Amino acid sequence: MSKVKFDILESTCVPLPLENIDTDQIIPARFLSAATRAGFGENLFRDWRYDKTGNKNDEFVLNNPKFSGKILVAGKNFGCGSSREHAVWAVADYGFRAIVSSFFADIFRNNALNNGLLPVVVPEEFLKKLLVMIQDDPDTKVKIDLEKQDITLLPTGDSLKFEINPYKKDCMLKGLDDIDYLLNIKELITAYEFRNTLRQ
Repeated sequence: MSKVKFDILESTCVPLPLENIDTDQIIPARFLSAATRAGFGENLFRDWRYDKTGNKNDEFVLNNPKFSGKILVAGKNFGCGSSREHAVWAVADYGFRAIVSSFFADIFRNNALNNGLLPVVVPEEFLKKLLVMIQDDPDTKVKIDLEKQDITLLPTGDSLKFEINPYKKDCMLKGLDDIDYLLNIKELITAYEFRNTLRQ
């Protein structure tokens, strides 16, 4: 199924300066039984957003009306733990288009790229500066340009390049998943197979 194209994202951010956030904290195991991707955002960080009686935890950042936006800024080693793809579904379904961190667990990063959620890896110092800026001024905006592969702190103009797999970059720019991509180059695949048949 095709996803929304990702080109340039300019948004305020939600700061979550915690390290080693694992997939069970992102989406607890008891919420994994749904058959579709829709609705997982309701339970994103469920055990941090609500107490055991179901009341909102006003101290948690997602419940703080000061912070909003399509970019989640998290501490080092985001998405560690089990390989559940549901964690990415929850983050994306909540409304985030990108996550900025100094390090992502490999499986989470790959799942994110497969589902149109952009993981942006930045140096630790850049991450700390960004988190301080957001917490000091929740209206701070960040610009992420996927084509140019750069992230810019708009208030200061600080900018740096980030890495991304070229194939996944192409898919995200075109709003394609792996199946869509193959269907998109079906004629090239057919021509290649035809040439190989002639050589045999």
